[in-house]
Amino acid sequence: MGYKVVVAGATGNVGREMLNILAEREFPIDEIAALASRKSLGTEISFGDKTLKTKDLDTFDFTGWDIALFAVGSDATKIYAPKAAAAGCVVIDNSSLYRYDPAVPLIVPEVNADAIAGYTNKMIIANPNCSTAQMVVALKPLHDRARIKRVVVSTYQSVSGAGKEGIDELWDQTKGLYVSGQEVRPSKFTKQIAFNVIPHIDVFLDDGSTKEEWKMVAETKKILDKNIKVTAT
Repeated sequence: MGYKVVVAGATGNVGREMLNILAEREFPIDEIAALASRKSLGTEISFGDKTLKTKDLDTFDFTGWDIALFAVGSDATKIYAPKAAAAGCVVIDNSSLYRYDPAVPLIVPEVNADAIAGYTNKMIIANPNCSTAQMVVALKPLHDRARIKRVVVSTYQSVSGAGKEGIDELWDQTKGLYVSGQEVRPSKFTKQIAFNVIPHIDVFLDDGSTKEEWKMVAETKKILDKNIKVTAT
């Protein structure tokens, strides 16, 4: 028996990768729908050896569907995830919207799969930030053995985390510096990104840390152990 699965945000990089993984791992699917914004309506998306045409997220009826993978921003998730959940569809959300909601489980299957049962509170499961997910998988066996008290972590993240605009800016700056010696004019990033590392992901908070750093602290506590102290850079 298979599931009826929805991928919201199917035209984005994350949504496309979700479809690829579902196909590669032969997830049991009876029916699948690729959803996108109205401007992308009808876009053709690959799913294994099939081609899907995107449907309009705004008008889609989630009734009768089992699982909805959301790969859209927090603003869109705030509108459409509750609609899907109210229709009885289990939402697995990739945005940050529900990560810190105490009624929504924040899940890394290798670490806290037992917490998945909490999805029944709101019919929603949240995914953590990518940096947190990698870290807690490594920490889990150590914590089980020795009870970790404190973590000091530095992450170096690719520009793809800033989306296509970030990738394009890196390419344009690299090409400009190598080919024509053009002056760098940052747009997506606050400083030159080509051949550089910037300690700035997301917005700065009142304590001087960035929101990305705060995410790692809060999410590690929720997923692994509320008593762990985390210093993230």
